[in-house]
Amino acid sequence: MSKPFHYGGQAVIEGVMMRGKEGLAISVRQPNGQLNIMKRPLASIYRGRLREIPLVRGLIVLAETLILGTRALLHSAQIAAEEEGGEKIPTPLLAGTVAISLALGVALFLMIPLLTTRYLIAPYVQSPMLAVVFEGLIRIGIFIAYIKVIGLMPDIKRVFAYHGAEHKVVNAYEAGIPLEVEAVKKHSTAHARCGTAFIFIVLIVAILVFGLVDVLLGGPALGVRILSRIVLVPVIAVIGYEIMKFGAGHIGNPVVRVLLAPGLLLQNITAREPDDGQLEAAIAALNEVLEIDGAAAATASAASTE
Repeated sequence: MSKPFHYGGQAVIEGVMMRGKEGLAISVRQPNGQLNIMKRPLASIYRGRLREIPLVRGLIVLAETLILGTRALLHSAQIAAEEEGGEKIPTPLLAGTVAISLALGVALFLMIPLLTTRYLIAPYVQSPMLAVVFEGLIRIGIFIAYIKVIGLMPDIKRVFAYHGAEHKVVNAYEAGIPLEVEAVKKHSTAHARCGTAFIFIVLIVAILVFGLVDVLLGGPALGVRILSRIVLVPVIAVIGYEIMKFGAGHIGNPVVRVLLAPGLLLQNITAREPDDGQLEAAIAALNEVLEIDGAAAATASAASTE
């Protein structure tokens, strides 16, 4: 018996992207009130057997999140630009924006905590592990401050509301509730498989991994520490994904719920209460991927009986 597939997605600019077994759909609310829906099949690497192998699947999901998630955001940005009477955003400009964003992310969440600890805390701390704990706490503080600050921006508030809509719709679907606005709105904006919860898990795992590396290397030089922080990100992400997957599968366990609580609490910031229109966009996206998967299942069934 095959394992149940867990649907999910992400918020985009004025919309929601949902990912299914066989395809994805992006539903974006246009200024005229209509929904612009784009759907496309998934490449085989995102839906093959490799996605079921522990640790390997974490790498695939990481690549999927970066590639498909970025494409979905850029797609919604293009729709917003065109619908507001502007010209299509040049591809090099979009690529440059993504590159700059990644560079700023590395500086903000990796380099600043490391350098702050190195020059302001490490001189007074003898233990490399303790220094990494301070580094990790600074990183967590920066992350929380970052999402709080950007959450004050009107456009980001709307993205966070679409994030809440995505969670409500997935929660309703997993509860077997009809995908209708009035039924869906009663569900929670929090979800154990949320990206926010995943990031928090990654931040905790990073403390352990970076600390172990620094201890084993006996307090390495700054250049080695910088390199280790960058190179080990995929490793930490893979471990974090497995922890999140285990936690989401055992959410009824009281101990697991306590361990996942901080990540779920952070969703009070990043997953806001949506309005009816935002729920409609999320429902439309999920219905599209359900239709894609249903059609694919019907085709496979017909092929197997020939």
